Amino acid sequence: MKERPILFSGPMVRALLAGTKTQTRRVAQVENTLGIDSILAPRRAGGHAATYLLPDQAAEAAACCPYGQPGDRLWVREAFMHEPADCWEASVSIPCRPAETVYRADFPNSQPGEGWKPSIHMPRNPGRILLEITSVRIERLQDISEQDAAAEGVATWAPGALSPESLNADPSDQFRWLWCSINGPDSWGANPWVWVVEFKRVQQASSGRSSQLEDAPCNE
Repeated sequence: MKERPILFSGPMVRALLAGTKTQTRRVAQVENTLGIDSILAPRRAGGHAATYLLPDQAAEAAACCPYGQPGDRLWVREAFMHEPADCWEASVSIPCRPAETVYRADFPNSQPGEGWKPSIHMPRNPGRILLEITSVRIERLQDISEQDAAAEGVATWAPGALSPESLNADPSDQFRWLWCSINGPDSWGANPWVWVVEFKRVQQASSGRSSQLEDAPCNE
């Protein structure tokens, strides 16, 4: 089992905590081989990287997912700050409360400049959300189904957030608005290949965890 960090924005952290987000989509790095999109497998000692042509070899390409494989884990990086400890006079027989980590996702009306540290700077120790990958695949962004769009947690965030029409929109439309808000207005029309990572939330690993730590691409 390997364990990697992954970034999530505040609204998506809230969806994870609510249990409404069980999938995430991240843009895949795709090369063009003789006019055909392809995924390169990681190079191994003494060998050359294999090439998987898409879409015909999409199932085989899933073994190259940089976010991991089923059974691997992702710990969530999110915006945070360390709350100062309370201090008392030495004559008061009350022990000092240690400094605590607080998370911006728990304060949706807060502003970025209020002492919050960006999610990219979160170390492993204060991370509070651990996910276990249940499946990975690669597909075109616009191939998302209504069921999968709902599993992206959009109902927790999107209705009414971006336009009046989003209030009663289908999950696929909500997800499209969410995707464009994160990746830019032209990102949906580009219809890139994306890694689809499905997961379940698990209890945090103990301090003596023995899983192998690795870095993963840190997209929002």
